[in-house]
Amino acid sequence: MLIIACFLALCVLLVIGVSVPMAFGAVLLLIATFGGHDVSGFMPAGHWKMTSIVLLAIPLFILAGAIMERGKIALPLVQLAELLIGRIKGGLSAASVIASAIFGSISGSAAATLTCIGTIMMPHLKRANYPNGLAGALIVSASPLGLLIPPSASQILYAWVTQQSVLKCFLSTVIPGLILVVLLIIVNFGLLRKVTNLKLAIKPVNFPRELGVRSWKAFPALLMPLFILGGIYGGVMTPTEAAGVAVIYAIPVGFFVYKGLNKENFWAAIKEAGITIGVVMVMVFMVLIVSRFLIFEDIPGLAKTLVFSISDNPIIILLMVNLVMILIGMLMDDISGLLLSAPLLLPIVTSVGMDPIHFAAVLGVNLGMANITPPTAPLLYLGARVTGVSVNEMMKPTLIMIFFAWLPTLMLTTFVPATALWLPELVFAR
Repeated sequence: MLIIACFLALCVLLVIGVSVPMAFGAVLLLIATFGGHDVSGFMPAGHWKMTSIVLLAIPLFILAGAIMERGKIALPLVQLAELLIGRIKGGLSAASVIASAIFGSISGSAAATLTCIGTIMMPHLKRANYPNGLAGALIVSASPLGLLIPPSASQILYAWVTQQSVLKCFLSTVIPGLILVVLLIIVNFGLLRKVTNLKLAIKPVNFPRELGVRSWKAFPALLMPLFILGGIYGGVMTPTEAAGVAVIYAIPVGFFVYKGLNKENFWAAIKEAGITIGVVMVMVFMVLIVSRFLIFEDIPGLAKTLVFSISDNPIIILLMVNLVMILIGMLMDDISGLLLSAPLLLPIVTSVGMDPIHFAAVLGVNLGMANITPPTAPLLYLGARVTGVSVNEMMKPTLIMIFFAWLPTLMLTTFVPATALWLPELVFAR
């Protein structure tokens, strides 16, 4: 009964708007008061797990994303994407998806991707007569690419919680991320087919010359993902070291190359990143303790027994697991959802033959989709503030993108293991 009461209390608190750390803190109070457990015994265990060097990559990537946003490092990437596909109808909105994928490969965060790309692209889309609801929905729907295109903070956490290779977890989401990029662009063109007054983003220019100019301007920004991913995949740097290199590289590029950084906004970026890092770390600590309680009470075992009592068909079981992950992701952010669902659901999926690295990709796609799925949809509400478009306007096109881009990606990732496993197996075989 205590487990049910804790779950209901958590859901109610999250729905009414209580912050995730405080909601999990309230659950801990319930456990301490009525559960007969010595919660003080859980605290040292949570602190011990928080001392992992792997976790240091998360605040460093958050700081790198904040510096990039203030330093206008994403702007030349957007301009290059506009040139490449902005000369066709709907190309500007497609460029938003590509820009989100590129920025996500640097920041590792859906919220940072949404804030940065949305701020840059939304004025361009409005001037080009794109419907506000569709433009905002596309930017919101593409923002979770920051969770899929590596490096990804959520995949670092998954690898840490489940004791898997960080590099394999990174690689598992690459192909699902690319599939999602393609499907979002296709759906975008389909939704725009009846819009007749769109303006082209790029006027006729000397394309080879302009391509050279914009590529040269974007080159320092493009070097960031090359340094980060090349260093990690080449075995030269750990993810934590690569995150540190990203911060060190972003500072001079933001100050002296793109000149978006100055003394004032640099300190503002550090302050903003510090607040975010503090919230994330407190949240991780709280969720870790609750997760430890769930494991202590053998909730993963009970959940496994419950699922298999309903059906032993692997397809049905995987569909149920996906549904649970979507519901969890709708109630909380991606990091909290991952920390809660990974230890709870991993024993279930491995019992039907799913590789833990395969599950990393399934979890990433699930939580990304859940974060834009009504009724809670945290990224959808953040997107409303960033783009200035109401949630009601974005609702219909967002649902269309969920059904025709996100869900097909999720089904492919879940039921075609090679989607997630081919690239890790290829890289590690070499």
